[in-house]
Amino acid sequence: MTNEAAAHTAAASAREPVSASPIFRRLLVANRGEIALRVMRTAREMGIETVAVYSDADRSALHVRRADHAVRLGPPAPADSYLRIDAILDAARELGCDAVHPGYGFLAENAEFAAACADAGVTFVGPSPEAIRLMGDKVAARKAAAKAGVPLVPGMMAEVTDADTLLASAREIGLPVMLKAAAGGGGKGIRIIEREEDLAEAMMLARNEARSAFGDDRVYLEKFVTRPRHVEIQVMADDHGQAVHYGERECSVQRRHQKLVEESPSPALTPALRDEMGEKACALAKAVDYRGAGTVEFLYSEGAFYFLEMNTRLQVEHPVTEMRFGGVDLVAEQLRVAAGQPLSPPPEPAGASIEIRVNAEDPETFFPSLGVIRRVALPGGPGVRVDSALFSGLEVTPHYDSMLAKLIVHGCDREQAIARALRALRELRVVGVSTSAPVAVRTLESEEFHGGDYDTGILDRIPAESSAARDEVASLAAAVAMYRRAERGEVSGPKSAAGQGVPWHMLDRVHLTGGRPR
Repeated sequence: MTNEAAAHTAAASAREPVSASPIFRRLLVANRGEIALRVMRTAREMGIETVAVYSDADRSALHVRRADHAVRLGPPAPADSYLRIDAILDAARELGCDAVHPGYGFLAENAEFAAACADAGVTFVGPSPEAIRLMGDKVAARKAAAKAGVPLVPGMMAEVTDADTLLASAREIGLPVMLKAAAGGGGKGIRIIEREEDLAEAMMLARNEARSAFGDDRVYLEKFVTRPRHVEIQVMADDHGQAVHYGERECSVQRRHQKLVEESPSPALTPALRDEMGEKACALAKAVDYRGAGTVEFLYSEGAFYFLEMNTRLQVEHPVTEMRFGGVDLVAEQLRVAAGQPLSPPPEPAGASIEIRVNAEDPETFFPSLGVIRRVALPGGPGVRVDSALFSGLEVTPHYDSMLAKLIVHGCDREQAIARALRALRELRVVGVSTSAPVAVRTLESEEFHGGDYDTGILDRIPAESSAARDEVASLAAAVAMYRRAERGEVSGPKSAAGQGVPWHMLDRVHLTGGRPR
């Protein structure tokens, strides 16, 4: 891997000196990829030894190489490796770990895993099993939010039990409505219904998807908010009755309910509204006896905000907050809180930050792109951070999430942050699979994003790849083909139409237009 990016800013490093008496002796990171590396880097700064777990597909992964110890879990399928609570806790006991960090995904929001850690005498770096269970049930979470005084989207306070109840509730709420999985997350088990005649089929499909994804087919109904924005508040709470927030993140650039670009602060919120949302998020955390890092997600539309859900874990987009709140390390705060220490006061925010998720996907269809990473060049420079586990030779398999890296930038204002994000995206090189980088470029260049007045449907309104970009792909395809022939010794080297050598930078530019040199 070339230019492996540092996980923390210089300010964060200064704030987290190596402790002579670490709060934990040895930490097992029950995850993989970039989040496993992210957690291990902070643990190392805090003087804590780290243990990696891995599947056969990840035996040469960076998180395995960087850890102090590593334990094989099993075959590549998550059910046979990263979801095996027994194997993970066996590894923790065998190596004398006193804490487990779940990262995000896999077992991060699994109440049974948190309870099993407690039973094994290992500290779970996250909320209690009771809080995970409560907020993981979307119907119960709505009830808890209402009790804490958090505004709700109009909808049912109980799950849908039959077609007649569904129809009556839809008429009471008013179409369009949204069916959502009670145990859901990640955009799964969601159906938007605009006509009464579609209700029964939508309920069947939503239940089937929810059962497949979560083993729980309960669904509930709420009003579909037209042109909503997705705004979330980062909270942290401790065992001493304190809860604080670190401002908001705007996460409205989504496809299929999956976030692609996040920014902080949100260009839509006034200071008063931002403070109110933060206060409501902290009130909810206190009401459910929350501990650790969590995110309270809201829908925002026409000056009003509504509770959506609470994610009881560290978010993928947490670096956006870390970059804007210079010097804060949310993983370090998680570890301190898990060890029983009181919260540190949040630093003052400054400037603006943006995160782009770089996924191994076709930039037009969003279908997964599988293969072997042949070459990687990560961006750098002022205000740029890259969280990834990329290296040349990495095999992108169908077993895990498609995210390859997170590109995070910070600027003195939103305009500079956008310019830095575009510059960094153009420096990024990933050869071997297609990536979603071209979609991020088009988004950041769009007038709608620049104006700040966008919503969760923005990607549907941004034009697909321009004809000029397609023409460039066509012209470069010949150069790539010639380059491959040169590699095989069939010609002396790639040539342009004029017979001159094709510049390397031209070959590299293919990735921004969706090309995929192999």
